[in-house]
Amino acid sequence: MRRLFSLPTLALLAACGSADAAPDAALGAPAAETALTQASAEQQLLSIIVYKTSTCGCCRGWVDHMRQAGFAVDARDLPGNVELMGIKVDAGVPGEMATCHTALIDGYVVEGHVPADQVKRLLAERPAVAGIAVPGMPVGAPGMEGPNAQPYQVLSWNRDGSRGVFADITPR
Repeated sequence: MRRLFSLPTLALLAACGSADAAPDAALGAPAAETALTQASAEQQLLSIIVYKTSTCGCCRGWVDHMRQAGFAVDARDLPGNVELMGIKVDAGVPGEMATCHTALIDGYVVEGHVPADQVKRLLAERPAVAGIAVPGMPVGAPGMEGPNAQPYQVLSWNRDGSRGVFADITPR
């Protein structure tokens, strides 16, 4: 069954596009073990597929952020928001977490402007969640840089409807 997205979600998607935007160019043992796991995950970063519209400047900013963090990004421009909403529905993104782009990586969904270090953490820790998201396009998130950045949260969800806080972020 397809989920319907709220009017604010659709407004966020619409606000993301602009006609003048150009498309993308192409201590203890446990701590040491965690550090090794994270280093190993970083060395073996998987390709991330990002679905977005070609006119979204903040999406391009997030794609650049992910590339700078070492991810191999396959950015796929969709013709419009209707197609993008279909990707979100198919990926199981909860309507209240939907934003301007959707990414898929190693069995997880990454929705919106999630910092690269949190995606790396997701891959290293492999929690039992369907995905993580930064809803609402907060100023200060990667791709949404600007003055007056505010703290925000990376949220998680699971297919059973449960939600949680994956990380609290304070932009620098």
